[in-house]
Amino acid sequence: MTSRGAGTTFSRKNYRLSTEPEKSKVTGIVNSRLLNDYLHRVFTNADGNQPAAAYRKHLTFQNLQEHLDRLLAEENGSEDSRDQVAEGRLGPSTVVLDHTSGFEGLLLVDDDLLGVIGHSNFGSIRATTCVYKGKWIYEVLISSQGLMQIGWCTLNCRFNQEEGVGDTPDSYAYDGNRVRKWNVTTTNYGKSWAAGDIVSCLIDLDEGTIAFCLNGISLGTAFDNITRGAGMAYFPAISLSFKESVAFNFGSRPLRYPLVEGYRPLQDPPVADLVKARKLLGYLKNVIHIGIDVTEGKLVEKDTSMWQLQGEPTVLITLAHIFNYFSPLMCKVYLVEDVLMTFLLSILERGGAVEAHPLIQQLLDLMWLLMEEYEVHECLKQLLMSLLRAYRFSPIIPDLGLQIHYLRLTIAVLKHEKSRKYLLSNVLFDVLRSVVFFYIKSPLRVEEAGLQELIPTTWWPNRFTKEGKESKEVKEENAEERLRRRAYERGCQRLKKRIEVVEGLQVQILKLLLNNKDRGGGEASRYIFLNKFRKFLQENASNRGNLTVLCPPEYMVCFLHRLIAALRFFWDGHKAKTPAALSSEEAYVPPQLFYNGKVDYFDLQRLGGLLSHLKKTLKDDLAAKANVLIDPAELQAVTMDDLDEDEESATSAAQSQRPSAALAIGGALARPGWLSSPTLGRANRFLSTAAVSLMNPRRPLGTLEKIKVRTLSVEQRTEEDIEGSHGNEGLLLGRPPEELEQPITENSLLEVLDGIVMMYNLSVHQQLGKMVGVSDDVNEYAMALKDTEEKISRCPKRRRDIHEELLKSQKVFSEKLNHLSRRLAWINVTIYSKEKMQDVYWLLRVCIRTIEHGDRTGSLFAFMPEFYLSVAMNSYSALKNYFSPVNSMEELPGYEETLMRLAAILAKHFADSRIVGTDIRDSLMQALASYVCYPHSLRAVERIPEDQRISMMKNLLAPYEQRPWAQTNWILVRLWRGCGFGYRYTRLPHLLKTKPEDASLPSLQKPCPSTLLQRHMADLLRSDRDLAPSFLNSVLNQLNWAFSEFIGMIQEIQQAAERLERNFVDSRQLKVCATCFDLSVSLLRVLEMTVTLAPEIFLDWNRPSSELLLRRLAQLLNQVLNRVTAERNLFDRVVNLRLPGLESVDHYPILVAVTGILVRLLVDTDVQGAERATAVLLADPCFQLRSIQYLLGHAEPSALAAATPATDKRHFSLHTYTEYISAEELAKVDKMLNHLSEESKQAAATTLPTSEEDLCPICYAHPISAIFRPCSHKSCKACINQHLMNNKDCFFCKATITGVDDFTKPASS
Repeated sequence: MTSRGAGTTFSRKNYRLSTEPEKSKVTGIVNSRLLNDYLHRVFTNADGNQPAAAYRKHLTFQNLQEHLDRLLAEENGSEDSRDQVAEGRLGPSTVVLDHTSGFEGLLLVDDDLLGVIGHSNFGSIRATTCVYKGKWIYEVLISSQGLMQIGWCTLNCRFNQEEGVGDTPDSYAYDGNRVRKWNVTTTNYGKSWAAGDIVSCLIDLDEGTIAFCLNGISLGTAFDNITRGAGMAYFPAISLSFKESVAFNFGSRPLRYPLVEGYRPLQDPPVADLVKARKLLGYLKNVIHIGIDVTEGKLVEKDTSMWQLQGEPTVLITLAHIFNYFSPLMCKVYLVEDVLMTFLLSILERGGAVEAHPLIQQLLDLMWLLMEEYEVHECLKQLLMSLLRAYRFSPIIPDLGLQIHYLRLTIAVLKHEKSRKYLLSNVLFDVLRSVVFFYIKSPLRVEEAGLQELIPTTWWPNRFTKEGKESKEVKEENAEERLRRRAYERGCQRLKKRIEVVEGLQVQILKLLLNNKDRGGGEASRYIFLNKFRKFLQENASNRGNLTVLCPPEYMVCFLHRLIAALRFFWDGHKAKTPAALSSEEAYVPPQLFYNGKVDYFDLQRLGGLLSHLKKTLKDDLAAKANVLIDPAELQAVTMDDLDEDEESATSAAQSQRPSAALAIGGALARPGWLSSPTLGRANRFLSTAAVSLMNPRRPLGTLEKIKVRTLSVEQRTEEDIEGSHGNEGLLLGRPPEELEQPITENSLLEVLDGIVMMYNLSVHQQLGKMVGVSDDVNEYAMALKDTEEKISRCPKRRRDIHEELLKSQKVFSEKLNHLSRRLAWINVTIYSKEKMQDVYWLLRVCIRTIEHGDRTGSLFAFMPEFYLSVAMNSYSALKNYFSPVNSMEELPGYEETLMRLAAILAKHFADSRIVGTDIRDSLMQALASYVCYPHSLRAVERIPEDQRISMMKNLLAPYEQRPWAQTNWILVRLWRGCGFGYRYTRLPHLLKTKPEDASLPSLQKPCPSTLLQRHMADLLRSDRDLAPSFLNSVLNQLNWAFSEFIGMIQEIQQAAERLERNFVDSRQLKVCATCFDLSVSLLRVLEMTVTLAPEIFLDWNRPSSELLLRRLAQLLNQVLNRVTAERNLFDRVVNLRLPGLESVDHYPILVAVTGILVRLLVDTDVQGAERATAVLLADPCFQLRSIQYLLGHAEPSALAAATPATDKRHFSLHTYTEYISAEELAKVDKMLNHLSEESKQAAATTLPTSEEDLCPICYAHPISAIFRPCSHKSCKACINQHLMNNKDCFFCKATITGVDDFTKPASS
């Protein structure tokens, strides 16, 4: 108040009081007798008794202030004795962290000096106050569950980056991450902690003991006989590793668990203010309880729940006197939490809906009426911070009662329009981590959370084999297992119902924040929320490395699901009022949002590159298609030079805005940190980037009129800028002709939807993948338990020692599984439930529709942010891989159609010239490669329109140079796998005994070839005469490179292995070596596929390049065979080393691929083709018949003689792989060997010896067979054909070759 206690004048309403009887009728103030009774009933003594009427002082509004002063001063004498009680403590009365001297390492400290984040290896910090006598306690609120040591230290303790609290003498710590206590040495102690827990640290310097409590439950005495005496005083202290965060409560707020008898907080509570505040609250309650019946002239008891301030001046002035004293007290943190929050919670304790308690709304009205604005602001801020802290750090109990309690009060406060708008504008996103309200933490210790009572029976699936793959034969579960499973499922349903109550309340909060009808007193809540939400997204998108700003991904997941629920509620509500609009099931983001600049996408990458570049290159298209003109001044500002300068100035500006002390060692942040303080957040840390928002014209647009736009920052946008009005389209400015004029929904909801898609991309997908780990743990333990039980059944009776050990193991695994299955139930309900799956599926469909609409706009598609494509691919991946154990994707509505539409997007855009980002192109290619590995999704690719399928195959068959070809090759191989020679395996034969790292990997799926796509490939290769040679030459070039690299690397590995000194081969080198081998095999398979589908490309010599392609192919096949099949060669030796990382390197995969090509060329073809292929193969100087004999295990005679002593040496032979190679295939290999043996004998008999002058001067392997025009130099055909592929100059004279003729040596010479 502006004039506190200044007689009877009050600043806000200027009440003028009078006791004259005639005035009472006018003003409504009751007569003096009734007023006296009323004031005495309201302002009772401390003991609650009223003096007898004869002894009571007559009270009026004139002497009420004096009476109040006397009442409030009654019990404040105890204040003088506080100093005596505080003996045993040294330091400031307000206890904070000592960020100036008591630290080690790099730490980020909050503004209130109570929250801290580790920013180095192992930073340490202590408090400003120490204790040397008595019993003391402080609390630590754990915000992250990583490596921390919390406890006490003396001034003499010296810490460093390796040693912290508990690692030196006279420092003592508890570490809930490793569940140990530390004092130079370490032993097991306590329980593991989780984010959201509270650790109480107790020290008793009279007895010399230190103890700890976790969420109010004692962990027992940790240390006794601690050093005491002269000069020994203990400071609260902590050491924490990188990114870990906590907040301290030394007593600045009420302790959450003050239950420990005789222990005092390090900071004294404000006792005098507490007494005063509680008294005033009592008076306030009396006002609410007591009514005045003016007609009867008496006081009456009233129903408090329905109390309303109905303009009664007597009551209002009484309240004004109370608030005169109460208001300044309500700006103090301790009092808000201890007095006000407790009172408001007690109102809601009667149960029923929040709406059934209008008293809270009335009280908030009173506060806004009778308190100064700055006081209301501070009070509401502290109230919300206390609520959020209480919600986050409440332990999980079976009915989630505590969380529900705090959320109900939050809803009640936010229902008050004026309070909601203030909190939205200044607190919820600026100071608080309000996203915490939408998070439901997962209990680490299921016993304390009461999950044992809720889910008494545990169950886990037993469907895995020892290899980690799902077993083929689904075993029928027995009656006992069925009962267990059903009991477990019932328990999960009970849990789900309880969690759904909390989720419903969280959605209610968002519905309040998204209200767009509360326009009283300024902008509607939704538009304030939109601007804050955009800032929140920018902070998380632009500051991936800034710990104090990032929202933890586990919070993002919950926020996303609640926001989708609230958005769909409003979206369908609008549809009900406007039948022409789309329902939320058909939702999408229209393409104009991406280029009209009304929504800020910060510096996020667009499909076509940087926004500044797109504005310059596509400005004509924008003008022609969307009637949008870019302001020339804006274009000039984005030349490359300006861009560089802008970036430099932006970074320097950012650095100047960022707290410089943040990185000073132990320095305090100039802004509260997001991660450490559970409530304090990010006050105005938004650094605005170059805004790209465009301003609406204020008048209707003419048909041909162009829109000239200027930039507008996020903060400046009004409701009209977003929703539009009077012919102004708001966010939908610049509609392209491809978009129908049909209304979609309210424009503001489109921006929320766009933000949800961005949130999924920022961290939600990553978190969904991370939480699957619990399910994997269950499977691993289930396999271990099954294995142990099998061993117990096989264990001989005489080996009792082994039997006992196995029983111990069985008990450990069972206990762990019981714990994990209950935890998994919680995770399945909160993260992987059917409803959450439907949310992600809905998001996938939104992205698909958005991409389809954007694609229709032609060149303007380049403006779409990359994250839309990423979310489409990632959300499908999440549905397939993360939700599958609990819910099946096949059950989702419209699943087949969605799969096909996504397939069409991948098929079309993996080679889309409008998409320039290499990362997103790679992601599209990988997604398509994964898509063709699974039968279901491969069939979806086959269902897309034929022209799109053919276009996709044409893009896959483009030459491999100048593009990332490995993924393309992999896709073609997957389409072939299952059709090739000996190519029906899922895993390589020699790897079957080992367990795969992840059986769900695309590469480990069963072969599912696509004959339809193979047919398209054959048609393209046959019909396009230029496509086949360019594609095959590029495949042959890459094969030559990959195999040569592989051979070079295994030479290095062999040399390293042969050295006498101990040495290690770099694991990266082994990985690259294995990759080159895998690439060689897959390239050979693509050649086999081509030879099988379109053999005429090699064997029809009427085609200009057929002979050359066949010769190149024969040359490479011979090289591969010779390298792999030589006896006791390099390849053999490296394979036998069985190095980790080279598991895939073996004879089988590469030799069957080569055999497949040879069989197709020499056996499965017509006579003429076989003759040509045989002639070319035998004519190649590298051809050796023994390489072909090696395939069937026919070793050379010399090798056999040498190997006679070592009879155990087994030779490679295709005959040993009868499970993988059919008898028919083996017969063809036999036939090929016989054919080549005959042909090579005949060739040897007919070949005349060639003189040296007649040999090709380039290779000295073939006779001269070609003469060049016009220079008449000569070589063999193989050399000149290969040379002409890359160069048109003569070998010898460098003249340009215009033609090549056959050369035959004249008979006379």
